[in-house]
Amino acid sequence: MDNKEKSKDTGILKNKWYLYMTEFFSGVSVMAVELGASRLLAPYFSSSQIVWTIIIGTIMIAMALGNIYGGKSADKNPDPDKLYGRILISAVWIAAIPFLGKFVILGISALLVVTINTNFLILAAFITCMVVFVFPLFLLGTVTPSLVKYTVSSLDDSGKTVGTLGAFNTIGSIIGTFIPTFISIPAVGTAVTFLIFSGILLVLGLVYFIISRRGKIRCAAAASLFALCCILSNLTGFAFWDKTLVFEGESTYNYLQVREDAQRTYLSTNVLFGVQSVAVKDGSLSGMYYDYAMAAPLMSDCEGDTKELLVLGMGTGTYAKQCLQYLDNINVEGVEIDEKITALARKYFGLPDDVNVTTYDGRAFLNASDKKYDVIMVDAYQDITIPFQMSSAEFFRLVKEHLKENGVMVVNMNMRSDRADGINSYLADTICQVFSNVCTVDVSGSTNRELFASDDPDMTDNLVRNKADIDDPQLYDLMSTVNSGLVKYNGGDHILTDDKAPVELLGMSVIDDIIEEELVYYKEKFKKEGIKGLLE
Repeated sequence: MDNKEKSKDTGILKNKWYLYMTEFFSGVSVMAVELGASRLLAPYFSSSQIVWTIIIGTIMIAMALGNIYGGKSADKNPDPDKLYGRILISAVWIAAIPFLGKFVILGISALLVVTINTNFLILAAFITCMVVFVFPLFLLGTVTPSLVKYTVSSLDDSGKTVGTLGAFNTIGSIIGTFIPTFISIPAVGTAVTFLIFSGILLVLGLVYFIISRRGKIRCAAAASLFALCCILSNLTGFAFWDKTLVFEGESTYNYLQVREDAQRTYLSTNVLFGVQSVAVKDGSLSGMYYDYAMAAPLMSDCEGDTKELLVLGMGTGTYAKQCLQYLDNINVEGVEIDEKITALARKYFGLPDDVNVTTYDGRAFLNASDKKYDVIMVDAYQDITIPFQMSSAEFFRLVKEHLKENGVMVVNMNMRSDRADGINSYLADTICQVFSNVCTVDVSGSTNRELFASDDPDMTDNLVRNKADIDDPQLYDLMSTVNSGLVKYNGGDHILTDDKAPVELLGMSVIDDIIEEELVYYKEKFKKEGIKGLLE
């Protein structure tokens, strides 16, 4: 019996619904893996549009190559054992990603640290995608052309059959897009999401071989390896080497980790670089940008005895807490898109329950609110993950509309750069188009730069006058440091708009410069201590 006869002899393939289900669940799994890939990479390389482009591009390459190979293979040797064998292999590979993928990322990152000088994040993300995701999705790319071979029985209904296969694949892709984002990842995490959809592929393959009464050894091997991956997947977190973590988890928007030492508590939304929030346990000044940003209420000169402060990007609430602690007659409210961060803020960072935090996008909140404030703090930029809708001239005009007369906007720009074409220059130029008085100050010992903007020409004079009433000597000295470091900013022609705001590319170029400087240290450490030194 030749291969073609063998394929027709397989009873289960006579049921077109099983073939349609194979197409459907392969479509589900491809999209689920794509979304899972973004969550696996985000803690290490960010979730910027650049990383998404790399993920989508490599996956499309894999699928295209799989389509070509699958079509040729089906024509040359239409043995369904090969197709469902490939499905079993892809299932096991995808199941192994939650455990092995983290080690691959670290290995690639360590290799690039000692071999390259520029474009670290782009290269690391691209190579990781090629190594981790291309092979299983290449195998899944062979499904459609192979199924066409088994489902088309005559040219009379070939169009209908191929169209039905395409429809099942598309519907599966749609479902595979929504389930991970809104159900599985928030509920059970990225690792279990990979296992759920790899398990579906495993069942597809096992059903075929069990009903066909063939492939007992390969079925047993696939099932055993899948079970092993299920056991290993949750043994390690994203930052498995860090023993100081008190919390590690995921939300709809972020990977989240909280760690602490004797003096401070830290929140990070990534693994390899950056800390998004810090709180000092004894309640003293943090020594970070929050301290510098406290100059904003002292710069505002609005009517009323109580100042109203709004924080867009509340995070863990360190800035809000410090303003309430050190400044008199101030009310604070915040907006934070990630409700899990707000929950962590109250549990680990001491954010008071009476501080109102609205779970919403910052710009959408302003669109829905009529309230005006003395100060609006914009703190929604996370490394290179800068929401374009909160960086445009239209956004800053919206902020201005919600400020009282002589109110002040303060923006935390967390990637300091003096490049004329850097992200900070674009942000500052854009803000200058909206506000008439703009000043910046660099935060000592960090890459942060605080920008203060108002239409009040006396903004900096207000700071000098109001700091004279400060009783706390530490805060007084800090405000004096801020005042002496303020630099008047004169706007240029780098304007970001809702239509054109390439914040990902601008941010990537700046953070690449920062990483390049850091790589010098790690390269020297590698030369002296080898791999052990990098791990430590």
